[in-house]
Amino acid sequence: MVDLSAGQDNSSKNSSLVLGYKTWLEKDDAILGEGFFQILEYIRQTGSIAGAASAMGMSYRTAWGKIKNAERKCSIPLVITRVGGETGGGAKLTPEAVRLLQSYYHFKEEVDREINKIFKRFFKV
Repeated sequence: MVDLSAGQDNSSKNSSLVLGYKTWLEKDDAILGEGFFQILEYIRQTGSIAGAASAMGMSYRTAWGKIKNAERKCSIPLVITRVGGETGGGAKLTPEAVRLLQSYYHFKEEVDREINKIFKRFFKV
């Protein structure tokens, strides 16, 4: 085990080393990472692709392109859209997208838990 706190003064002990990592899923060159799943989550929360894009700081076209690319590569529908008008437009996740999002959250929770256990075995912080 490496003790990364050894030889530090008191002020630097308060800023300990933390683990950082990224996970993503791939299918036929499509990368489904944290940003993609955030788009789906924001669509679920806001009921619109425009709302999700705004929350992500990206254009509607970029968000829609990422969704369409994932749908094409994964061969599953992810978003159902409703054209605007008097009742307003909107979007919602398909049941497949909801399951994908839930599976990703559960996967990420388990990976976080296990990778942190491994990190603590090798580094004393």
